[in-house]
Amino acid sequence: MNREIPIFFTINDDYAPFLAVALNSAIKNCNKNRRYRAIVLHQGLNQTNTEKLKALETENFKIEITPMKANFESLDDRMSNRLRCDYFTLTIYFRLFIPAMFPQYDKGIYIDSDVVLTDDIAKLFDTDIGDNFIGACSDLSIADIPELVHYTEDAVGVKKHDDYINSGVLLMNLKKMREYGLEEHFLNLLNTYHFDSIAPDQDYLNAMCNGKIHYLDNAWDTMPNDAHPPLEKTYLIHYNLFSKPWCYDGVQYEEEFWHYAKDSGYLEEIKEYKANYTEDKQKADSECLQLLVKRGNEIPDTEITFKKLHEKGVKIRL
Repeated sequence: MNREIPIFFTINDDYAPFLAVALNSAIKNCNKNRRYRAIVLHQGLNQTNTEKLKALETENFKIEITPMKANFESLDDRMSNRLRCDYFTLTIYFRLFIPAMFPQYDKGIYIDSDVVLTDDIAKLFDTDIGDNFIGACSDLSIADIPELVHYTEDAVGVKKHDDYINSGVLLMNLKKMREYGLEEHFLNLLNTYHFDSIAPDQDYLNAMCNGKIHYLDNAWDTMPNDAHPPLEKTYLIHYNLFSKPWCYDGVQYEEEFWHYAKDSGYLEEIKEYKANYTEDKQKADSECLQLLVKRGNEIPDTEITFKKLHEKGVKIRL
């Protein structure tokens, strides 16, 4: 088995240093007998960052850096007449367009850039997800926040909050998503209802793929959580929301991040970023989290939610 493993990322200039750490960790843990291709779609990445990221690639782990807009424009006519939202709005939902943008792949991985790999990403790619659209992990970051549990069950419409997945790590059945017209269905929902959501692409994925999700071992999306002890075994650590060691001290699994940051090409920039993470920025993080929780508590009571429309017979799920 040696087919190429496509791994999709999306960034802007500000996130280049953290993507470099993620790529470095993936390369350090890859199988030298397999072939990997990191496909980095960007919005305005400068030449210096482009060159520094490309410098990480190895013989069996290629890094392809391409403007996101060029890929949106390459979408075929069956989609273009539906793209009524502006380009910047659609980039929020980037991962939903991967199947249509990359028809050469039947299977692929999407990963957020605030991660480090502690095992070979090929093991995730080789996971059999059967007839499901995606493989993903339960979003454990919301489990201890009653307002967000309420939101996932009573607005998004999952049976129980453990069924609500985090979209930061996705094993995607791209072929099946194309066959079922995922992006067209999404655009119809978006343009018709504009659902109020707290995690836009994640909530649409949970609603549309409900019942067709393969739940991965949570070690593939390990998130820092001070309410729980660290996992003994991790495959991928996801510094989700505000649990970022380049912003704060004492974050769970911070040692792994700094280990791969050392020779990422960006260590000094990351240290400087952290040194400049002021009390005002930390206060803004806290206020943002409070607003997220507040909205999570309010949205289920609005008239238009995924769950309410599904119960009225509107086609939400693929």
